[in-house]
Amino acid sequence: MTPSEIPLVRRFPALASVARVSLGLFPTPVDQLPGDRPLWVKRDDRSATRYGGNKIRALEFLLGGSSPGDTVVTVGGEGSTHVMVTAAVARRLGLTMRAIRWPHEMNPEAALTAGRVRALGAEILKSPTVVHGMLRAWILKRRPRVRYIPLGGTTAFGMLGHVNAGLELAEQIRAGAMPEPGELVLPLGTGGTAAGLALGMHLGGLRTRVIAVRVGPRLVSTRWMVRWRVRQIVRLLRNLTGERVPVPPRDRLVVEHGWSAGAYGRAEPRARRPAEWLKDATGIRLDGTYSAKAFGAAWERAERATAPVLFWLTFDGRWIEESGGASGELHITGPQQAVRPHSHTPR
Repeated sequence: MTPSEIPLVRRFPALASVARVSLGLFPTPVDQLPGDRPLWVKRDDRSATRYGGNKIRALEFLLGGSSPGDTVVTVGGEGSTHVMVTAAVARRLGLTMRAIRWPHEMNPEAALTAGRVRALGAEILKSPTVVHGMLRAWILKRRPRVRYIPLGGTTAFGMLGHVNAGLELAEQIRAGAMPEPGELVLPLGTGGTAAGLALGMHLGGLRTRVIAVRVGPRLVSTRWMVRWRVRQIVRLLRNLTGERVPVPPRDRLVVEHGWSAGAYGRAEPRARRPAEWLKDATGIRLDGTYSAKAFGAAWERAERATAPVLFWLTFDGRWIEESGGASGELHITGPQQAVRPHSHTPR
């Protein structure tokens, strides 16, 4: 899409001048899942033909204006999908990639993800702790022609991609792709996706509540933190557009703490059965760190819900299943290529 075609710029025309590289296949589809529960899925795993997921949306803004030969520095745990997708995009754009990673508990998908980063051409810099890794990043980002992308790609500019996603969903609902959900369920890590979606849906006129399912430490994954992220985006939008931007009401955001399994990267046993059902019913593979926990919460909520529950799928597991996944190739649209939106037949 050109800048003027995305929902964010239709809502804020002044943002047409903000640097953005077109990476994604948008809008991503929404599908109703089989069975008796009013459960739908937003297929953000289809945001690229491989290595998709929610990170593509932020990277469109974080890497806007980059040039071949620039160096991208980012940070994350050994099994970070953010690091993997950033490495894939950097390779596609001709950028040098340096990934600073630290150890954490691993599940099978996280271990596979860790192995992909080097195959994608990134230089891996190991750090023993989060603090050591962040200090190392602070030193590297001061060098010339370095694009520093913080943990999860969560900056005000990066979160514009998720505001755009919330507006995208509002447009799909108005077009009849699905009824307005009562709740939208997604995993909560650094909070950028949850914050952007909450604001974008509010700007789009939806009253949907965001249910953010914590996957990391309680200390940083709180409702206060997500609302602080929302205020970061609001300040940026006001500065860029001069418009007054409304903040979503407090009751539009809920943080659910019961699915973290006690540690980042540790699988939650209760999520196994719903995740297996989803794979058998649809072929969608979830990861144990993030999406399986969120889907478990969505599954339970849909059992007692009257309004639709929308699960936001942030993980793309297709590269694990594909026979050609070992090649490390990234097939996404380049900066100058047009994108044909996915079609969806209203139900």
